[in-house]
Amino acid sequence: MPHPLRPAAFVLAAGLALTGCGADVTSREDGEGGAAASDGHYPVTVENCGEKKRFDRAPERVVTNDVGITEIMFALGLEDHMAGYVMPDDKGDMTSVPWKDGYKKTTWLSKDRINKELVLDARADLVFAGWNYGFNEGEGFTPAELERVGVDSYLLSESCRNGQGKARGVMPPLEALYTDLRNLGEIFDVEDRADTLITSFRKEVADARSRAATGDDRLRVFLYDDGKDKPLTSGAYAGPHDIITKAGGDHIMKDLEDSWTTVGWETVVDRDPEVIVINDYGDTGAEEKRKFLKSYKPLAGVSAIKNDRIVVLDYVDLVESPRNPAAISSLAEDLRTFAR
Repeated sequence: MPHPLRPAAFVLAAGLALTGCGADVTSREDGEGGAAASDGHYPVTVENCGEKKRFDRAPERVVTNDVGITEIMFALGLEDHMAGYVMPDDKGDMTSVPWKDGYKKTTWLSKDRINKELVLDARADLVFAGWNYGFNEGEGFTPAELERVGVDSYLLSESCRNGQGKARGVMPPLEALYTDLRNLGEIFDVEDRADTLITSFRKEVADARSRAATGDDRLRVFLYDDGKDKPLTSGAYAGPHDIITKAGGDHIMKDLEDSWTTVGWETVVDRDPEVIVINDYGDTGAEEKRKFLKSYKPLAGVSAIKNDRIVVLDYVDLVESPRNPAAISSLAEDLRTFAR
């Protein structure tokens, strides 16, 4: 079963609620429906996936796609800058996170795929999504297409393409999270909130690492997302890489310069993971994935299967999201238990 967030996350939430994270949401009383710039904050320019993006005011009607992206906005307290969010209803528990009230304060626009018509109907001024997190040339939904109809976009940093075909990833996964928090802090004039989150997350990760195995004591870990003919897994630029390594594991696919990608089962067998982490989401649930892994004959000799060392984490724990630090703490405990 997925692990609950660690107490540190709830302490953070309480601190944010009491202090307002050290910043007020930018005023909208400028008479034009946008954010006032009387404090001289705007215009601001941030770098997003290698592109300089200028904002003359804080966006007012943001549409987000997917749970991790949506919760980045919630963690920053930006619900009142949102027109709503798009996500299916199979993305795990949304009731035990510090920012759960964000789901009550915003509109669930669709459980289907995000598209241009939905965005226009919502009168969005910004879409926060990513490559393969909503944006997809094959479906004609891209930042360029949105720009043609007057809607701005912000790309999830985990999804930035790196110039090698459609491979994704230009920075370590946790740095992608911190980059987006900093950028959004600038865009919405809530830098203090972003700094508070980043400081707390770095501390939680450092605490987990201080108790984690190092060197040759690290257990080899494989992330299993889905797939029977070929497994979908994480390369060096998807969230699981940093979650595994900072929890004290040795990520067996760390040499893949991509985010989410497929490999061959022979590679998995050859690298002999001692622990398998299942990504729990979608129509094929964690238990069904576990049964497949344990019954798939080519994996019978793999250490993780022989010793029944399988961990389940929710999808939102593993994609870029404010739940990543808690997932590191949770996995670190599991790896310490297995190593005893």
